[in-house]
Amino acid sequence: MEKIIYTPKGVCSRQMEIGIEDDTIVAVKIAGGCAGNTQGVSRLLEGMKIDDAIAKLEGIRCGFKSTSCPDQIANALKEYKAK
Repeated sequence: MEKIIYTPKGVCSRQMEIGIEDDTIVAVKIAGGCAGNTQGVSRLLEGMKIDDAIAKLEGIRCGFKSTSCPDQIANALKEYKAK
């Protein structure tokens, strides 16, 4: 399993750890943020293909912020794919 460690920008969460295996998300751990929402998003992403997760999460906003924790997960996944 490969692990992404990502420091989100513009949101309440402080760090995101995403486990990837064969282009599939196998684990997500988010430090900080809205506990119930981040746990829910994490569980929903497990077993999802990277491209599907990006398509579903990219562009989601949190209130008046230009981003959100889900959008930051999409950014982390896009960075991972770009390397």
